[in-house]
Amino acid sequence: MTTILIIEDDEQTRENLQTILELEGFRPLTASDGAAGLEAVRRQIPDLILCDVMMPRLDGFGVLRELRGHPETAAVPFIFLTARGERKDQRIGMELGADDYLTKPASVDEVLRAVRTRLERETVRTATLRHRVAFQPDYSSPTPLEHAFHLTPREAEVLLWVTQGKSNPEIGLILGMAEKTVKVHLGHIFEKMGTDNRNAAAMQALEILCRLGATQASTRT
Repeated sequence: MTTILIIEDDEQTRENLQTILELEGFRPLTASDGAAGLEAVRRQIPDLILCDVMMPRLDGFGVLRELRGHPETAAVPFIFLTARGERKDQRIGMELGADDYLTKPASVDEVLRAVRTRLERETVRTATLRHRVAFQPDYSSPTPLEHAFHLTPREAEVLLWVTQGKSNPEIGLILGMAEKTVKVHLGHIFEKMGTDNRNAAAMQALEILCRLGATQASTRT
C-alpha cells in the first residue's frame, strides 16, 4: 500500500487530509510539525510527503532541505500544501526541490491530482533506473547543455529544468520569469536542437547529462 506522510501543524487540516487519503486507498502517516516529520521519515521512508510551510520547531523549507541533503530521501516526491502563496515562497520551494506547490485552500481534486501525478512520475523514474543503471544525469550545471546545443545561458537553464520534469509555470517560478517568457525560450531551444516538442528536447539533453554523469561516476571509482 502506498504510504503518504502528512506534515501539518493544524490538527483539523491534518485529520481532513488523512481521511481523504484513506478513502482513496492510501496509507497516511501524520506528523504535527517539521521536526516530528523528519523523525517519522527516519522510522519509515514514505512514498510521498505532503507538507505545510509555516510550522513550529522546523518549517517546511527546512524539512525539504534536510531530506534533499541525504541520498536515501533525496528523491522522495514532496508536495508543499500551504497558505503561503506568494511568488517568492513558491520559488524558494521549487528551488529547494519540491515536486509541486499547492496553495491553501486547495480542493480535494487538486490535492489528489497532484499526489497521483507525482506518484506516477516516481514509478516511471524508478522503472527507468532499474532498466538503465547508467541513467545518472548530472543536473549540477546547465553549461554542458549550453555548449552542446549552442544555447544562451538562460536557454540552457530552462532546458535543464525541462529535463527534470518541471512544467512551464514551475520553471517560471524557479527562474523568476513569466510563463510566456519560458515558452519563448523553449521555441528558441527547439529551433536550435532541431526538434518541435519538450519530450524530444529533454531526451537529447539527458543523453548529454547522462554521459557527463557516467564520466564523473567512473572518475570517482
